[in-house]
Amino acid sequence: MADESHTHEQAAEIADARTRSASTLRPTVPALEAMLFQAFPILDHGFVRVIDYMGDDSAIVQAARVSYGRGTRKVQEDAGLIRYLMRHRHSTPFEMCEIKFHVKLPIFVARQWIRHRTANVNEISARYSILDKEFYIPSPENLAAQAVINRQGRGDVLEGEEAAEVLDLLRGDAERTYANYAHMLNEGENANPARSGLARELARMNLTLNTYTQWYWKTDLHNLFHFLSLRADAHAQYEIRVYADEMLKMTEAWVPIAAAAFRDYRLGAVTLSAQMVSVVKRMLAGEAVTQETSGLNRREWTEFAAQFQS
Repeated sequence: MADESHTHEQAAEIADARTRSASTLRPTVPALEAMLFQAFPILDHGFVRVIDYMGDDSAIVQAARVSYGRGTRKVQEDAGLIRYLMRHRHSTPFEMCEIKFHVKLPIFVARQWIRHRTANVNEISARYSILDKEFYIPSPENLAAQAVINRQGRGDVLEGEEAAEVLDLLRGDAERTYANYAHMLNEGENANPARSGLARELARMNLTLNTYTQWYWKTDLHNLFHFLSLRADAHAQYEIRVYADEMLKMTEAWVPIAAAAFRDYRLGAVTLSAQMVSVVKRMLAGEAVTQETSGLNRREWTEFAAQFQS
């Protein structure tokens, strides 16, 4: 089957790509150039790497001013403009920068990720290729029960026999369905020359959602920031957040000024409703505001209060 051999072949291709170089007249970013094609490991078998990019911090400024080149303004002035654009949500200058990632990820993470429809995506096709025998198995500290209150979240970490049973089930189901997948394809050590095997487009439906897939994902900086604001957030699902965290590091190497503004005005910021702003003003004026007198419902009040608790 195409498993370890394919993985080693891909690693060799990545290593070969990093030995090549090309001259260009366009602006480049040394910090990101050093990362190009390098696969940064994620989860147990996944990775993310930058394949290509266009633009830098100066491209954002250039687009905002519609100038011919980088200009002679100081870095502080450019930073001030970028922060102004981020603060006031002027998105089009950030769309002038683009980046392309190669991502290897479990199928269930990919199905969550693909909801971000503002990117160009090309995924490996199991109609034409045989997927590798690689599955995501959570580490014990990430194996948690369903949260009681949050229907989309996790609760307490499973321990002891319960955790061991779940891990055995996940691993056993993945191994068994992949073995059936290989059998239906008539591939691998036990292949029968007398059989033709089931079509790949049909055999793939038997695979578990923790099987790894791969894609190229290209987007502009504005939409990348939107993705990161949701997926690098502490409340995001762990398995997609670790990808977003690594991509944020790459973005900081690529456009450090814009990334710093993003951290300040998006990732580390809070949004207050008009009612919440009114509550803050009343509190600053010395009024003791409670949930009952705030005009906020209980959930709004809880979320509002949580933003200002250490």
